[in-house]
Amino acid sequence: MEKPIDIVAIDLGASGGKCFAGRFEHDTFSMQEIHRFAYEPVIRHIPDRSDRLISRMHWNDLLIYRNIIDGLRIFQRDIGNHLDALGIDTWGTDGMFLSADGESLGDLYAYRDHRLDPMIDEVKALVDPARMYDITGVHFQPFNISNQLLWFVRNRSDMLPTAACFLPTPSLFYYYLGGARMIDSSWASVTQLMDARAKRWSKEILQTLGIPDSLLPAIVAPGTSVGTLSKPVAADTGLNQAALIAVASHDTACAFAAAPVAHPQDALIISSGTWSLVGKLIPEPITHADAMAANLSNEGGIGNIRFLKNCSGSWITQELRRGWRDTDGREPSWKELDVLAEAAPPFTAFIDPDDASFYNPDDMRQAIHDFCVATGQTAPTDRGGLLRMVYESLALKYQVVNQQISEICGQPSRVIHIVGGGSRNQLLNQFTSNACGLPVVAGPEEATAVGNLMTQALGLGRISGFEQAIPMIRATFPIRDYKPTDTGNWEKARHRFVDILAKRTG
Repeated sequence: MEKPIDIVAIDLGASGGKCFAGRFEHDTFSMQEIHRFAYEPVIRHIPDRSDRLISRMHWNDLLIYRNIIDGLRIFQRDIGNHLDALGIDTWGTDGMFLSADGESLGDLYAYRDHRLDPMIDEVKALVDPARMYDITGVHFQPFNISNQLLWFVRNRSDMLPTAACFLPTPSLFYYYLGGARMIDSSWASVTQLMDARAKRWSKEILQTLGIPDSLLPAIVAPGTSVGTLSKPVAADTGLNQAALIAVASHDTACAFAAAPVAHPQDALIISSGTWSLVGKLIPEPITHADAMAANLSNEGGIGNIRFLKNCSGSWITQELRRGWRDTDGREPSWKELDVLAEAAPPFTAFIDPDDASFYNPDDMRQAIHDFCVATGQTAPTDRGGLLRMVYESLALKYQVVNQQISEICGQPSRVIHIVGGGSRNQLLNQFTSNACGLPVVAGPEEATAVGNLMTQALGLGRISGFEQAIPMIRATFPIRDYKPTDTGNWEKARHRFVDILAKRTG
């Protein structure tokens, strides 16, 4: 009889982190949250060399690391002093340069920092876009690591001689915990620097951009053991030197892996959080002209490719809520806001959630107002109306993306799986079912942590593949089903929504 294994998933998102303890015992799996902590990027307005005020947005990596250590201490206190392994997943961009002595060369930039605003055009001026897409399978986003490293090479060239390595966000915390310098293929795939088929850094792209390949860490497969907790960290937390497992450290890869999908070819998966990653699991990258024109990415999974589009998720509503927090002096709960949204009249106006004006505006409510004016609409003025409009627009955008992906794959969707924190949003789940005319299966809510833990179990040999994990997931977590309703009115709304998209792009 196999002995139980105890592992920890460290799940770092764009608005906070969580630590989960997982146990595999006999044929069962259990998971519990042991630590949760909040953080958000810090914006500073500082004078540059010409005394012009510029804004800079950074993460506090030491605050995050301290909370990882706190999570491990809580595991030791509440569960036990033996840990078999731990794995880290994070959002899919950002990183830090280190010197040969392991010292940081600057702060950990946050991906919405405005220094990256012109970088897509600068990359395209150096590399033929079609060639870059054919090699990497990744579409152009301001936050891509390709943009970040080119910015560094061009604007911090004086630091290059002292830069020993660039560590992507998850690698940075593996390094703090045990000195590991690597990145798994799921995270490397979204940098726009990895060859999607060979799963190694593209020397052609790196050389064209002038990025030294020596700066980048080795790429490993998800499930690879990359070291152990260092002796000082183990002593500090009261634990043994547990294995460090490179999970699918891009959080979306973990979330997609945890979707309890019966037939991948039939399923559209939405990993719903600050971002909504909308896509299908396919066996090989698709990089032809139609896929590129649709801005679809081929991101590495666990034995497959996530063919998807980055869509705005809860970012817009998070920013609205943050503004109301500043106005009210307290943060309104999602429960009270959702009551207002459900009571609001339907289909008053629409936005394109992925319009550039919503990426990082100073005032999200004003950005919504300006979009509506520009497209000949009247924006709602009350909180419920604003939220409902955003949710309806998100659901309709999912329908548009589903149609694009299905046509390019040649595989129509017959069911939608929504996983992650956004799967708690029952109103958006129902709107998605209505807009797409398809059943929705929602859950698990903590899909990223589930996928993280299952990848560790795979690396430790406890499961042989994710087909073995799916029954465990269904038996352990609540899964909610939604059926489409009011499809006639939603079809009319879809036509209006598509017209709004055409007005904005035309």
